[in-house]
Amino acid sequence: MTEVSVRPGSPPAAKSAGRALLLACGAGFIAFLDLSVVNIAFPAIARTYPGTAATTLTWVVSGYAVAFAAFLTPAGRFADALGRVRMFLLALAGFALTSLLCGLAPTAGWLIAGRLLQGVTAALMVPAALGLVLSVTPREKIGAAIGAWSAAGGFAAVVGPALGGGLVEAFGWRAVFFINVPVALALIVATARLALPDTRTPGRALPDPIGTAAVALGLAAVVAGVTEGQRWGWTAPATLACLLLGGLLLLGALIRSRTHHNPAIAVDLWRSRPYALANAGSFVFGAAMFAWLLAGPLFLDAIWGYSVLASAGALTIGAVAAMVTATIAGRLTTAPARRWAGVLGAALFFATLAWMSTGTFGPDPALWSAWMPAGLLGGGGLGLVVTVLGTAAASSLPPQQFAAGIGMNLTARQVGGALGVALLAAIFAAHPDQPLTAFHTLFAVCAGITVLAAVVLAIPAHAGSPEE
Repeated sequence: MTEVSVRPGSPPAAKSAGRALLLACGAGFIAFLDLSVVNIAFPAIARTYPGTAATTLTWVVSGYAVAFAAFLTPAGRFADALGRVRMFLLALAGFALTSLLCGLAPTAGWLIAGRLLQGVTAALMVPAALGLVLSVTPREKIGAAIGAWSAAGGFAAVVGPALGGGLVEAFGWRAVFFINVPVALALIVATARLALPDTRTPGRALPDPIGTAAVALGLAAVVAGVTEGQRWGWTAPATLACLLLGGLLLLGALIRSRTHHNPAIAVDLWRSRPYALANAGSFVFGAAMFAWLLAGPLFLDAIWGYSVLASAGALTIGAVAAMVTATIAGRLTTAPARRWAGVLGAALFFATLAWMSTGTFGPDPALWSAWMPAGLLGGGGLGLVVTVLGTAAASSLPPQQFAAGIGMNLTARQVGGALGVALLAAIFAAHPDQPLTAFHTLFAVCAGITVLAAVVLAIPAHAGSPEE
């Protein structure tokens, strides 16, 4: 496979860009699907391993999320150094193998180990895929590509519960993992047949191994502490140790990256005001977004008594709205237009959360009068914000650092999301016998977080530019 470097002015073929986008959407779909699809299979998994403590089994769910968030940043650096097609193919093969390991797991320990490794391979796959897309996509069409990819990820999050429920009911929980194998193999075959250029940065060596290990372990420790803090206790030694150790490792990696000739963290990217703002927005909005996405199916189940399939149908409303607005936002060609579209999206999301914190969303189901309009507003706002932030980050990156920059941007969103999920757990723990009050409180707090995200989105990307 030929290795080439892509220059900013190189006119890539439209056919290659379209095919690369389809592959990236497929990879993003299965990677984000596995963040949610296992939730519905968890009760069946627990019955398979009755001798394993429930607190240990929760790592079947959280282990994937922790590993995924931890390795996104170093994964981008590896893709830029080794070649994005090569990394994409290796990651797809790894994802298929680790999914097979999860499906065949004879014990809970094997299953947890498989989920951790599956999260690592998913993290290696996503930045490589997006970096490949951006390297063969004209600058003026990057927004459209990010919009399509965001829509695929959003669709995966919504269909996860329904798909998982159907597979578990028909074939058992192991099918949730086995289904990934043929999909990953199909993507490998399609990628190999397309013979896309293996874009990489000429002469770039692998990133600093010590710094890379510190970044991965630091992010893993922080996300683990935030994710499990409510269960362990926020002042428990395990929680404090994770947060302190993770913070120290990340600080050490950052200091080391400032002077290392091939740093683990591309600190030079953070000197770009547009990129820094995009990451800040992704972090803040990620907290409200992940909490809302998780609260939706919980609300439908606990308060309105919906079945899994009925919940999936209701959640589809927001997913479709997000896909539509993501596509629209991707077609915006100027920075001011994208910026104000992002602010509009945050305003729509805020209005949805504020409305859901009121008595309109009470104990009696109100699908048509409440849930549908809220889903349209919230999903539409989410699609605008996610696409605008992703486009802003991608547009500010030099071509030779596409994968590294995208990896860090996704890390910011995932870490913010982990904080949002921890916030949800803390609020519910404070209202153990009042679930409706807990939901209303959560929605109100997330509305406040969305206001902060709107402020970040409204800041001009280039200081002193009135047109911005």
